[in-house]
Formats: sequence, C-alpha cells, structure tokens
Amino acid sequence: MYQIYKPTWMIDAIYDITPDQLKKLGIKAVLTDLDNTLIAWNNPDGTEELLKWIDAMKQAEIPVIVVSNNKATRVARAVQHLQLDFVSRAMKPFQRGFKIVERRYNLPKESLIMVGDQLMTDIKGANRAGIRTVLVKPIVTSDAWNTKFNRARERRVMRRLIELYPEEMKWRKSLND
Repeated sequence: MYQIYKPTWMIDAIYDITPDQLKKLGIKAVLTDLDNTLIAWNNPDGTEELLKWIDAMKQAEIPVIVVSNNKATRVARAVQHLQLDFVSRAMKPFQRGFKIVERRYNLPKESLIMVGDQLMTDIKGANRAGIRTVLVKPIVTSDAWNTKFNRARERRVMRRLIELYPEEMKWRKSLND
C-alpha cells in the first residue's frame, strides 16, 4: 500500500539536480510541480537560483515541463517569464498529466523524472504512471488552503515509509548520493 507513495529519491531542492546527474540516468526531460517545488506558491516570480537552474537545463537540452493541478491561466501566468511548457489540470495523483506529456513530447516514461513536494499528488501520480520520482522539500513552509489537508495525511504516510524503508527514505544532496 505504501510503495505507491515512495519516491525514488529525496533531494533537498530541485536546484540540487544537475544535467550531468540526469544524463547519467538516461533522463531526457524533467517534469516538475509548480507550487512549492519550482516557485513559492505565494511568489510567482521565482528566484535567481531557479533562473540559473532552468538555464543550465536548457543549455543541456533537457526540457523542464511543469505538470500542475492548477488551471491553465494560473500556470501560464506563473511560468510565462520562465519560458517553460506546461500541462495544467493534470489531475494528480491520476496519470492524466503524465500521459499527456508522454504523447505530446513523444518521450517514453523511462526517460522522464518527476520532481515534486507532495507524496499524495506528485509522487503517487508519477509512480502510478511508471515514472521515476524525486521528492523535494517545500520551498516555503506555508501552504495554500487546498494543500493543508494533504500535508496532514502526508506526515502519517512519511512516518510509515521511514519505518518500512529506513535506508532509502533519507534526504540527500544529489541523485548520486
């Protein structure tokens, strides 16, 4: 039951993932959640660190695609200045958004990685779709009202995952650790 919530990796922040790490794993595209993974949910501008990370991915020809449950207008407004593609209304934890990416970009699931800050939506959804996953710490500790319910359940699930997989459920600095 808990396996569906288990991330492949747990990394402090999306910025700790480098193009070299991804290429060694055969990753051709990074799928990422928007709020509290890529940008703070309450600050759509992002940071200088984010801009540098996106630029490094572009230089390495690794597309970064936002997969969000938000509506298109919200996601478009948030990523417009970042010049990123996106799938809105992804319906995570269902597979819908991930399947759209596979079809739209003609990329097999083995070449994708999903980065997100929530076990209940990002990790569970990508695991269901057969995509490797990276759980990151939320950028800010506060959440939008609709995320607070998931966080309460997530804390219980995380405790159980740590009991079941003590060696694997550790925060790391890179995908290589």
